[in-house]
This record gives sequence, C-alpha cells and structure tokens, in this order.
Amino acid sequence: MTGTSAVIPAAGRGKRFGKDFNKVLAEVAGKPLIAHTLSVFQVSPTIDEVTLVCGRADIDACREIVRRFSLDKVTAVVEGGEHRQESVWTGLLRIRPETKIVVIHDGARPLVTEQIIAESVSAAATYGAAIAAVPVTDTVKAAGADAFVAATLPREQLYAVQTPQSFQRDLIMEAHEKARAAGVRATDDAALVELIGGKVKITSGSPENIKVTQPRDLDFVRSRLAGGEAAAVRCGFGYDVHRFAPDRKLYLGGVEFPGEEGLEGHSDADVLLHAVCDALLGAAAAGDIGRLFPDTDSRYKGISSMKLLSQVSELLGEAGWRTINVDVTLAAQRPRIAAFVDEMKANIASALGVSVEAVSIKATTTEGLGSIGRAEGIACYAVGAVGR
Repeated sequence: MTGTSAVIPAAGRGKRFGKDFNKVLAEVAGKPLIAHTLSVFQVSPTIDEVTLVCGRADIDACREIVRRFSLDKVTAVVEGGEHRQESVWTGLLRIRPETKIVVIHDGARPLVTEQIIAESVSAAATYGAAIAAVPVTDTVKAAGADAFVAATLPREQLYAVQTPQSFQRDLIMEAHEKARAAGVRATDDAALVELIGGKVKITSGSPENIKVTQPRDLDFVRSRLAGGEAAAVRCGFGYDVHRFAPDRKLYLGGVEFPGEEGLEGHSDADVLLHAVCDALLGAAAAGDIGRLFPDTDSRYKGISSMKLLSQVSELLGEAGWRTINVDVTLAAQRPRIAAFVDEMKANIASALGVSVEAVSIKATTTEGLGSIGRAEGIACYAVGAVGR
C-alpha cells in the first residue's frame, strides 16, 4: 500500500506513571518503550512513513532512539503541544503531501500488531474513518451527580476504544481544523470526525493493546515482549571450518588451548565464535562475518574473535534485537574441550549480555571420516535465537 502515514503522539508527561521522565522512554525488554511501538510500524508493509511527536525535552533522546534502532521510516521527530490534540495536529502538518491515509497511534501502546494496523487502514480507505476497539465485557452504568445509578447501558453496544485510529487525510485535516477554529478539544481523534458528521467504522483491537499509564502496566508489557505473542523471535544458523596451521595459537570460545596447534585465518581463527557470530547475524538478517569483517581489511589482522562477537552484539542491539540463546556443536578429533566449556560459555554470555544458562556448547567427532576425521581442521555448527 502507498500513501499511508503514521503520526505517533508521545509528548505526554504521564503524571499517573509516577516518574520524573516521559514513560515512553522507560526501558522494557532491552529497549525504550517507544522503540517497541515504532518497531511495529517500521516492519508493517502498510505504513510508508512515520512522524514521531514528543516533548521538547525528549527530542534529542527520541532522535537517538530512531538512529540507534535503525527506524528509517521515521522521517520526522517534532515537538508536540501542551495537549494531545495539539501534538497530533503538529504531526499532521508534517506528513507527505501525497498521503492518502493517516494512522494515529499512541506512543505508549507498544503491543499493537501489524494486523490491527492493516485492518484499521483498510477500513479507513473504504469508510473514511476507523478505530480499533474491543467490546466491553463488564456491565457499565451511568451515574448522576449524586453518585446514584442513573442508567444501565446496553453492554452489547459498548466498545473500549484504542488506537490506531485511521482516517482519509482530507477528513481528519478538516476535523482538526474545525475543532481548532471552534476551540473544541476531544479525548480522541475519532470524536472530532464525529463532530463534523463523519461516520467511524469499528475494527478489531486487542485486549493486549493496552496504553501504558501506570508502572504496573510495564510488567504486563514486559511479559508479552519477553516471550508472548507480541514478541518477534528469529533463529539463525552458523557454520565455519578452519584448517590447522603450524606456529599459531589455538583459540576456541575465547579460550587459549596451551600446547595445541592453532588454526589458519586472518583473525585469531576462533572457529567456534565465528559460527556463533554468523548464527546471530543470520537470525537478524544482518549479513555475515565475511562481509562485516573481511580478511582484506588490515584492521582485523590477528584480531580476537571475542571482539568480533562483541561488535556483532552491538550491531544486533542497534537494530533492535537481543540475543535469546545460542547452541553450539564443535566437530573435531582434537582437542578435548570438556575442561574449558564453562569458561567458553562464560565468555560468550558476557559478550552477548545473556546468562550462562543461555549458552550451550557440545563437541563431537566424525568417527575418523572426512577432513575433520583426519584431524586436518575443526568445524563448528551454531544455532542462535534473537528477539525484539
């Protein structure tokens, strides 16, 4: 789809959050809350561009988040107003002229899904305006000024409104312009469209698509991003092989093996760490060590592969990924590695920022078969999982 712009208001101070900083900057599952929200729009094929609206004090921090996590669909980070409606208006003024559909979504709703966004945009294209919402399950009563029940509302007609809210561009611009002229302020953008006689289609939201307003909400979000349906998890496979070479030290898993013949290579030739690097890079679709650290570059001559693994970990973090676990199988006739496994696991865990329990290292022989069986070199296989 083309011509679809998202406006993400994130300028609120969140007084109910009880902190002295904007809640969207709170760290959750390895990155700021707003980065999780923006990442969904980044990968959504429905969205062409994103405008992030934040408070003046947070502009530099938000721009750094956009850079750090490679959120290149974010074409503008702009200062918002005193109220949400003013912030949305500021964002509307920055979207591309060719935009046909505008998607407005709260920056503090990180559990939105690509499907929710796509359904909202599709409905807006057909009906002019659409809101994501979930049916109310509790009985709702209206109260009078004296705090007595005035009416019991028909539950089957009631919905709890969420974002995204999507609109044809001309419609939402008209609604905001007329509201500004009349001095009208509403609690959401759909209400402004309703005030000018527009019809708003309800699309499916999700009970998990909550807006973070209190610290306890972060616990729920953290549990979902850490391993629930909202989490993105990918697996990658790595393989490397090096022949033995005289007059070189042997390094495996960042550990030197005294008295053992080393491996041939441009770096320290740590075949185990090279396989781990490629597994993680493959999981994140971020290339391979041959491309990132070519043997034609003198900077990597004799470099410790522990440094390469640390750089891979940093690269993954900048792209919004975190390592979940790695599983390694070393294929060699020699050396025996059992006495060094714990140290190797600790090295890898430290470089990747994971617990030792997230690293598995095993070894096998090839029963004398092939070049590995003839002890001409060492091969290594690795599987790595990353999440965001």
